[in-house]
Amino acid sequence: MSDRRTLNEGLVVASHGRHCVVESPDGVRRICHPRGKKSQAVVGDRVSWLSATPGQGEEGTIEKVLPRKNLFYRQDEIRTKSFAANLDQVLILVAAEPEFSASQLSRALIAAEAEHITPIIGLNKADLVDNFARAWGRLAPYRHMGYQVMPLSLKAEGTRDHALLLELLRGKNTLVLGPSGAGKSTLINLLVPGALAETREISQALNSGKHTTTSTSWYWVDAERHTGLIDSPGFQEFGLHHIDPAQLAAYMLDLKPHVAQCKFYNCTHLHEPGCGVMVAVSAEDRPDAISEQRYRIYGDLFAELSQSRY
Repeated sequence: MSDRRTLNEGLVVASHGRHCVVESPDGVRRICHPRGKKSQAVVGDRVSWLSATPGQGEEGTIEKVLPRKNLFYRQDEIRTKSFAANLDQVLILVAAEPEFSASQLSRALIAAEAEHITPIIGLNKADLVDNFARAWGRLAPYRHMGYQVMPLSLKAEGTRDHALLLELLRGKNTLVLGPSGAGKSTLINLLVPGALAETREISQALNSGKHTTTSTSWYWVDAERHTGLIDSPGFQEFGLHHIDPAQLAAYMLDLKPHVAQCKFYNCTHLHEPGCGVMVAVSAEDRPDAISEQRYRIYGDLFAELSQSRY
């Protein structure tokens, strides 16, 4: 009997282990399994798939991952963790309380720069006036670099922040990253009511009824399915071992302009004479000066990435 199954295209909207949920253009979602031992598909991928059995469309098999425009991922010493593919922007959500890690924020920004994905920083809990003022001050170097930094109060009454976020996200595919306590779940439930319940349903389908969350989930903010919001955990341990240490300064926007002033083309910006980056760190009165904290983060990351290559 001939196989009359038709090759279809779809969007990966959830993943767990080797299994994915693929959404067809008509909005129908189904579990799909990779062909072969390892799944190459991540949330945000466009894939070609076949129904598992001719004439039955409940489940399917992923035949091919279509070309991506980018892939946002982290890599530690042991494994690679892909967050999502085909992104327009990354919204990095931090809060006035608990205090955010400048190192983790920098790592996420570097990963976004490396894939040419626009990063946006959201600072939540503007209602905590004193803590917010301190956190806003800590973000001054990032505003100076040209990053968009949004003040947010996601639990406050009113719709101002809701409207601003919707305008920022409209027509784009946005990955939301953030440490525990920053308000990521609040943001997602604000923009997509019932989103977490939807996640639980997908998790049960993918895990035979077990109450575990999927590693990454895609939500549509609008009924027309033009605006995608992707939720992913994993902010705490953000490895950058896929970054070449020689390229690190190029992905840090406050260091990048000074690299051309270095005397040596292979300058590490740590000890060489005639280093343009080191001059910018010591010149505090210059408008383009590099902060001591950011330079320490560069040094720590350079050492980490260099060590991983030997």
